[in-house]
Amino acid sequence: MGILNAVGEILRASTQSANRGDRAGETSTGAYWCDDCAERIRDVDATGETPPNCPDCGEEMRFERSAAATGCAC
Repeated sequence: MGILNAVGEILRASTQSANRGDRAGETSTGAYWCDDCAERIRDVDATGETPPNCPDCGEEMRFERSAAATGCAC
């Protein structure tokens, strides 16, 4: 049972942080998406002030807020 409890604690801990995946000093508020290609670029990885173009098809990507940034997934 000790191993099952340890695995359960690890899984619970991994889902409790709102900043999962953020690098030190970078708080992501969402990501840019290409719906046609299913490509995703985090906002902290994008350069410039305009939405990036999709690396696959070249179309402008749309920005989608993160649920963690606003508290809702709307």
